[in-house]
Amino acid sequence: MLKNLLELFFVFFRIGAVTFGGGYAMLPMLERELVTKRDWTTNEELLDYYAISQVTPGVIAVNVSTFVGYRYKKIPGAIFSTAGVVTPSLIIITLIALFIANFEDILWVQKALAGINVGVSALLTYSVLSFARKTIKKWWNLIFYACAFLAVFFLKIPTFLVVIAAVLGGIAIGFFSGNLRKIDAKKSGDDKSESQE
Repeated sequence: MLKNLLELFFVFFRIGAVTFGGGYAMLPMLERELVTKRDWTTNEELLDYYAISQVTPGVIAVNVSTFVGYRYKKIPGAIFSTAGVVTPSLIIITLIALFIANFEDILWVQKALAGINVGVSALLTYSVLSFARKTIKKWWNLIFYACAFLAVFFLKIPTFLVVIAAVLGGIAIGFFSGNLRKIDAKKSGDDKSESQE
């Protein structure tokens, strides 16, 4: 158990140490480390964790690490994975705070940050395209995608309102298309079969 928890900690420590730009920028690394290499979660679950992290308080990267850790090793896993992803930031921020007066005036630091910004932009673009490929499967998904982009980019509507509108819209489409009733019927059938056993 301790070995698994330490593995969780160090995997998320490594992810937190080399990821700049927040939760979206770390999606490619999370996919590689958690889905491809270790099979701790699936692509669909990872996307669900990202969606839930949008509407829950806190930083996306921390929320996702907590969800993955909980799925893998329950509460201890959530604690170790969250500590792992947060620790590098605490160390780096503390070191920068000690030298902040001189740090921001150093030319090579300014150039390094400019390069990091370009790299983060590329990672975010990759993440958006990856999300789009995996989530846009029906015509109404494309409409939601376009409306959300227009609302945030052009109308400057807060993202949490866009997410809430998308949630309500998805529920409405599921209800009127009959998909929610199918899920309820399937769940009640599973419950009956379990009770018979």
